[in-house]
Amino acid sequence: MKLASFSVGDRCSYGLVTDDGVIDIGRQPKAPSDLRSALGELTTQQIVALAEGRQPDYELGNIVYSPPIIDPKKILCIGVNYVNRNEEYDETSLPKYPSVFIRTAGSLVGHLQTIVRPMESKQLDYEGEIAIIIGKAGRRIPRKIAENHIAGLTVLQEGSVRDWMRHGKFNVTQGKNFERSGAIGPWLVTADEFHGYDDLTVSTRVNGDTRQSDTTANLLFSFAYLISYLSTFMHLEPGDIISTGTPTGAGARFDPPRFLEPGDEVEVEVPGVGLLKNTVIDEEA
Repeated sequence: MKLASFSVGDRCSYGLVTDDGVIDIGRQPKAPSDLRSALGELTTQQIVALAEGRQPDYELGNIVYSPPIIDPKKILCIGVNYVNRNEEYDETSLPKYPSVFIRTAGSLVGHLQTIVRPMESKQLDYEGEIAIIIGKAGRRIPRKIAENHIAGLTVLQEGSVRDWMRHGKFNVTQGKNFERSGAIGPWLVTADEFHGYDDLTVSTRVNGDTRQSDTTANLLFSFAYLISYLSTFMHLEPGDIISTGTPTGAGARFDPPRFLEPGDEVEVEVPGVGLLKNTVIDEEA
């Protein structure tokens, strides 16, 4: 099932996406206020049951997509997590542990919203990724049961401002957190739709040109490993997001680099999850 957060006019809500539109779950009297709260209070099956027997309230063309989780407590991002990506950095040995950094909610917009190239840089880059949304809280989660903590998957375009990623000696935080520089969505696809996570494909296109494509079969650290590892040092909560890494082919790796320009259309597609589409604009002075 697909669960999306959206707005119509001044009203924000969430609902079940069907072929004909979206059923507004948030308007139900007994429904939690937003999707993050719903994941904390109900199972995904119970959330879907709130839409049972109802017809869509809105056509998809009449809603404004929000990030699936509009106020996540944590957005955890994994760097250099595909084998070819590790080789791209001229690493001769595989890393023992994953690289981890954090994004803020304000750095991501929803499906079909504009992403912003900041006035401080011309080096806005794209990174297509698969993101996990946590549904069951936990700390020190054993790897063998870690996938039970997944509420579902979504698509993430981890926009990166490359020159600002080099400001710090040991971190990339600055370049990963410019306002509205990345995107996430269009929706969460519930975990019951997947028969394992070891052969999912993620592709990134810029103006129709495929720049990135790889499969989770080539991950250095699996979804289960990441959940187990991260939960060792922090309490994972419903609605937390784990972005699992990007394949080789980002704009910075071309010669010359192929950074995003205003008017560019960026699409990240994960079959079985969704197609995330955004257009680039320049920040207004």
